Amino acid sequence: MLLHDTALIYGRYLRQSVRSRAALFFGVLMPLLYLLFFGPLLTDLPLGGKGSSWQVLVPGLLLQLALFGASFAGFTIIIEKNQGVVERMRVTPASRLALLLGRVLRDATMFVFQAALLVLAALVMGLRAPLPGVLIGFAFVALLTVSLASLSYALGLKVHTTHEFAPAINAMTMPMMLLSGLMLPMTLGPKWLDVLSHFVPFRYLVDAMRDAYVGSYTTGHMLYGVLVAVGFAVVGVTVGTRVFRSSGA
Repeated sequence: MLLHDTALIYGRYLRQSVRSRAALFFGVLMPLLYLLFFGPLLTDLPLGGKGSSWQVLVPGLLLQLALFGASFAGFTIIIEKNQGVVERMRVTPASRLALLLGRVLRDATMFVFQAALLVLAALVMGLRAPLPGVLIGFAFVALLTVSLASLSYALGLKVHTTHEFAPAINAMTMPMMLLSGLMLPMTLGPKWLDVLSHFVPFRYLVDAMRDAYVGSYTTGHMLYGVLVAVGFAVVGVTVGTRVFRSSGA
């Protein structure tokens, strides 16, 4: 029953996304601009043995794609809630978990697809990374999308307007972006900033993906990254499902 309901919801929203080619294009546009205009600036920068500039930048851009895209996924559910779509779905026999999973799995599919396009562009510009590392990176993108989109939908059900939603999301995503070392390894900065960044869970995903892109799969960074990614996804889905069950939307 759960798989059937999830597949129905997933198919419904995936078809909507596929029809919106503009959303696909603009979703990948910002990371692509960083790749084109910021990546070449790192070519001669000493990166402390972390690999080439592309092996440092591309994993960060992939996670940036998931971070901002999934965090703002709740915008759509605010619109659906105001139009009565969520209420009509909630009175059906469909599992509340399926109502969430169908949406977040659609989001994960779209962002992994966009991540693949970004990697292809990076390969043209000079990225060299092992295939297993690239695939591990896609798995991290998917897990981060599931966790953040789940929390974003939960927040979208709790607030009444997009004017309440946007500041809350910006307050969450900006510190995560600035303190995670998305653009450059935090070890290149002052010691106090590096220490502070370890209190941001997103930092562990960035370090793990960069290890994967240089072919290091059994490092401490990889272990912590996997634990954080999986744990965050479990928490996100749990919170999101509870809000779907309890919300009066």
